[in-house]
Amino acid sequence: MTPGASRDAVAIADGVVQLRVTAPPADGAANAAVLRLLAAALGRPPRDLTLLRGATARIKLIGIAGFG
Repeated sequence: MTPGASRDAVAIADGVVQLRVTAPPADGAANAAVLRLLAAALGRPPRDLTLLRGATARIKLIGIAGFG
């Protein structure tokens, strides 16, 4: 995840999902933006995604309801 980017973007490189969000990494704004962006990319409502690990790190583990 890259907070404070010039635009929101989702990419996959080497089997890793890379997210860039314009939100700053303060008060959880970037984490919320990541969940919204990923939910939109997956065609799921944001409530189906949960940040499981990495709230203060660039690498995050996100759970998706209904998968698995």
